Amino acid sequence: MTTVSDRARFLIIDDHPLFREALHSAVQMAYPDVDTVEARSIAEAIELLAGAKPFDLALLDLSMPDVHGFEGLLQLRTRYPRLPVVIVSGYEEPKIISEALSYGAAGFIPKSARKSDLAAAIRSVMDGAVYVPENYEGQKPDPDSTDRADMVQRLAKLTPQQLRVLQMLRQGMLNKQIAYELQVGETTVKAHVSEILRKLNVYSRTQAVIEVSKLDNAELFRDQAGF
Repeated sequence: MTTVSDRARFLIIDDHPLFREALHSAVQMAYPDVDTVEARSIAEAIELLAGAKPFDLALLDLSMPDVHGFEGLLQLRTRYPRLPVVIVSGYEEPKIISEALSYGAAGFIPKSARKSDLAAAIRSVMDGAVYVPENYEGQKPDPDSTDRADMVQRLAKLTPQQLRVLQMLRQGMLNKQIAYELQVGETTVKAHVSEILRKLNVYSRTQAVIEVSKLDNAELFRDQAGF
């Protein structure tokens, strides 16, 4: 078994209490002495990650109440690029697994896996491997996937504040409204927007919203049996 420091911490991000309990049990099977913390939303996870104590691994459900598609994974990867994020999801389509890996997931564990398999997968990731289900066959990248992966790299250049501004732009908020929410001047918001456009290599806030919205991959999740 891999040796993990008693001070190591895992973050479970899932809005379903029963599955948080199941994941906690799997973590304890793999590493009995690890400190496990739970979050019920991406917003709560980000708040915990911003704390003084670092985390060594995050276990993330794709179906969260405050995000769509891969948005939660993208937020974590752009804000905390050094944090390994493993997807634990009811979605098991090869296309979804491929997209998650292209966005930097450290592994993909189906929720249908047995507790012993969950524990083994967690140990595999902590050993430095990228875990995928045994029956998964990698797919050739298509042009759309390549473009989305490129956008992920550009998003990684944004600061946390710029990410917040971008999210508000996606909600259709005006500069005045963003300034009020962030308690800053409109000039500061305009400066953030300019930097966002420059880093994303787009020419307008509308184009930025359109390009980033493509990362949600809503079509991949439509009619799938999620949790």
